[in-house]
Amino acid sequence: MEFLIVSGLSGAGKSTVMSILEDSGYFCVDNLPPVLIPKFAEVCLAGTGSYERVAMVCDIRGGENFDGLFEAMDALAAMEFRYKVLFVEAEDAVIIKRYKETRRCHPLMDELSSLTRAVEHERQVMAPVRSRADYVINTTTLPVRKLRGQVLDMFAPNRKNVSEMSVTLTSFGFKYGLPLEADLVFDVRFLPNPFYVEELRPQTGLDKGVADYVFASPTAQELLEKLRGMMDFLLPHFVEEGKSALVVAIGCTGGRHRSVAVTHALTEYIQSLGYAAGETHRDMTRA
Repeated sequence: MEFLIVSGLSGAGKSTVMSILEDSGYFCVDNLPPVLIPKFAEVCLAGTGSYERVAMVCDIRGGENFDGLFEAMDALAAMEFRYKVLFVEAEDAVIIKRYKETRRCHPLMDELSSLTRAVEHERQVMAPVRSRADYVINTTTLPVRKLRGQVLDMFAPNRKNVSEMSVTLTSFGFKYGLPLEADLVFDVRFLPNPFYVEELRPQTGLDKGVADYVFASPTAQELLEKLRGMMDFLLPHFVEEGKSALVVAIGCTGGRHRSVAVTHALTEYIQSLGYAAGETHRDMTRA
């Protein structure tokens, strides 16, 4: 079992780190009081494989006195429970800049009334935690994609880069509205429409007759080749940027024939590239 305590400075990027860990398969808990850490560890040990990889944040929001955290660590050691500590930090100037850009309040602002003093004081308070850390990540000069790579190198070293991002392709009908979750939308209403062929009208784009009809068009073949080329270009860049899930929506008028056929063909191609890709057909069964 992997049990990771994540701590560090406010504004240094702990939330981003936790999101990366969660995407890589960790069960994540935010801001658990230190006194509950040993109890939570016992729950994890008693589980049936549900908590094989756990990450939890414990930071200044729990109060300035970190004796409780150290006592919790000592209790885990007494239980012979293996754990690691990750400390996330950044330079003061960078943290201050991030707070000004996001207009969020530092947890110690009410007490110290100055952002600069709050950041400096937190660093002093957190120094004993940093000294006990097994890993330290400084995010001062790290863009998100590089932070993601560093975190995964530390805690998911056996991952396959190409499969870090899941791709969902969905067909839809424009007359029923756009899928709100879509990252990319393609309109294939210019392709020949099987709806106007009597024997094909009751079928869907998953049926061979409809697919053959759609892709008999040179325009459809060219479109599919261009979509494949676009996926060749885009997907590695999305992975590098740190995107964990991508939704591609392909629409025709009713979402039953053309969009379904194109979605199915493109899904097969993306799967052949090694990505975890799946397809859904939102409006295919509508009357």
